[in-house]
Parts: sequence; structure tokens; C-alpha cells
Amino acid sequence: MAYSDFMLATMKENFTLIIDEKRNLFKEVVPVKASVTLTTLLHEYIQLATAINTEKARSELLIMQVLAEARRQLSCQIALFSGTNFDVDHKRGLNGICNFILCDSEEQFYIKAPVVTVVVAKNEDIKSGLGQCIATMVGAQVFNQNTQQEVNEIYGVITTGTNWRFLILENHQLYIDIVEYYINDIEKILGILLNPFQSTLLYTNQ
Repeated sequence: MAYSDFMLATMKENFTLIIDEKRNLFKEVVPVKASVTLTTLLHEYIQLATAINTEKARSELLIMQVLAEARRQLSCQIALFSGTNFDVDHKRGLNGICNFILCDSEEQFYIKAPVVTVVVAKNEDIKSGLGQCIATMVGAQVFNQNTQQEVNEIYGVITTGTNWRFLILENHQLYIDIVEYYINDIEKILGILLNPFQSTLLYTNQ
């Protein structure tokens, strides 16, 4: 068993999660202005990615561009991993490939302090990606606990590249945001992605 094998129901049962899906989690999050670079790339790539309409095209042309922008906004003070093997606990199925991980660390050669896990939705179906996304979030939580890294909240993202749904895991409490964001609201998406890195953001703005 691996991250991609989990469904929402099995995650809830296997890891005794308490699920809350009725909140607007990021209502107060301030949008972050996108760079000219990202704005230009999205203007060109949205039409191309949706025309090709494969998971690979959406990952490379849209999702990676947005995540790289988040890293750029923080002056590269965080690490970004793509398609990385993230084996935490084989016995519980917390192993396999993570589509994307953002870490609160500058170390780019190995995973340290994962904070945000990102799953690319299969067949453009956000709901079907919930189990896999939550599994990678629990994997990140266990990884941090095993390595004695204090990360109170793990963020999760399920995205098609054009649609974005966010989650937060805190201990056994899982919050699934009631709002689904679209790529034309890119500044709000960036604000949410940067939200768990507020201390880093403050440092880079000094």
C-alpha cells in the first residue's frame, strides 16, 4: 500500500482523523501580488495546458510555475521537491512518490521539515485526490515527529492546475476548506501557499 492507494474513508479510519469540512479556512488570508514572471507564464500556459489536458502538462506548465513563484516570493528560503520518493512508514502505507512538497528549509538536496504537500488530481477530479493528499500530509506529520521537527500544522493541496483545494492537518484534526479556488484568483492562492511560512516571509522582508 502507498499514498496513492488511500481513500478518504480509509484515512479517517486507519489514522483516527476528525474531519471538519464546513469552514472557510483562509477567509482572512491576504492575497499576494504575483510577479510579472508568473503573470506572463500563466497567460501563455493556461491555454496550452488545458488544450493538451494531461496530468503531466498541467503539472509542468501550471502547478510547478505557481509553486516556484511561492519559493521565489520567499527569496528561495524554502525548498521545493517534485516527484520525490517520500518513504516514512511502509507498515502503515505512508510511502511512495509525492507529486510536490514545500519544506521550511533551504536544503534542496534532501527533504527536511515538510510543511506543504501537493497532489495532482487524477482525471481533473479534486474529490478523488483527497485520500492521497491526506495520506501525504500524515506522512509529513509523522516524518516531522520522527525527526523532532516542530511543525504544528501541515498544509495539503489537491489541484488540477486550474482548480485548487486546500487542507490543514493539526494533530488528528483535519480541516478541508469549503472553498475551491481557481487559477484566475492566483494572488489568493499564493497568499494561502505562503501562509504557513509567515516567519520566513517576515525574515525575507526585513
